[in-house]
Amino acid sequence: MLAKEGIKILAFEICLIPFAIFNHYLAIPVTLALALTLLFFRDPDRKIGEGVVSPADGKIDYIEGNRMEIFLNVFDCHVNRSPVDGIVKSIRYTRGSKPPAFLRRENVERNEIVIENGDGTFKVVQMAGIFARRIICYVKEGERVEKGDKIGMIVFGSRVVLEVPEGFEFVKKVGERVKAGETVARKVCKD
Repeated sequence: MLAKEGIKILAFEICLIPFAIFNHYLAIPVTLALALTLLFFRDPDRKIGEGVVSPADGKIDYIEGNRMEIFLNVFDCHVNRSPVDGIVKSIRYTRGSKPPAFLRRENVERNEIVIENGDGTFKVVQMAGIFARRIICYVKEGERVEKGDKIGMIVFGSRVVLEVPEGFEFVKKVGERVKAGETVARKVCKD
């Protein structure tokens, strides 16, 4: 499947194919553009795991306390998913800088989605990078989301933060790659 944000771009590139057929100088750029669009805007079906699931594909590059950060390179799927079932309590978009997404920085352009359920408050932060020109949010305040539902997309390179409430522990480590919908945290059982 293709994310809806990529359909207009793909349609434009398809319109360029006849020109590329008759002008060999356009053939390679048009073919590359088509391939990159299909790669970047792909939206594969996902099997949703148990516990708290990853909101994004990418490499975990930071974990401390209740916070996990995932770096998405240009080859990762950029559709973001809800880590839990719950109600979207708030959405806050903040303008800011757009440094390279592989750098952890403050004051970055971001969209914070807060989801609440019986286990507490979970936060997903979509952060723009130098190539990320848009953060797209699919959900609205007050909306009920199911674990694994699509909640947004960051166009062209990014970072996603997941914050979980007390009583949860991450089961993944820094350096591991994750896919959206894969289990990343579990509730800690108290004896």
